Amino acid sequence: MEIVVLDVSPQIKRVTLAGKLDILGAEQIALPLATAAGARTNIVIDMTRVDFIASIGIRHLVMAAKAVSRNAGRLVLLDPTPMVTEVLIVSGLQGLLPIVRSEEEAMVAIGLSRP
Repeated sequence: MEIVVLDVSPQIKRVTLAGKLDILGAEQIALPLATAAGARTNIVIDMTRVDFIASIGIRHLVMAAKAVSRNAGRLVLLDPTPMVTEVLIVSGLQGLLPIVRSEEEAMVAIGLSRP
């Protein structure tokens, strides 16, 4: 699992993930994702290159989303693959982990642009 965290603006961090978000992948993203979530900004997680997600991976996303919301921010998932999308929808976490399909939709979802 690869993770890259970039400051897009003072209000937005972009976290790009690539690989399998299984137990090993979740271990690799745990600290960088938690650090980003504690930074008092909105987070867009680019999941276009995540080809598998396990419950431990979902757990890390949920923990990050809760941390971001405690700091009055929002976390959105950008364009996960169809299989990952299905897993996230079946898990019933769409309210906490909203899925968007474009950068523009992400900006609207985090409240920095009008629909």
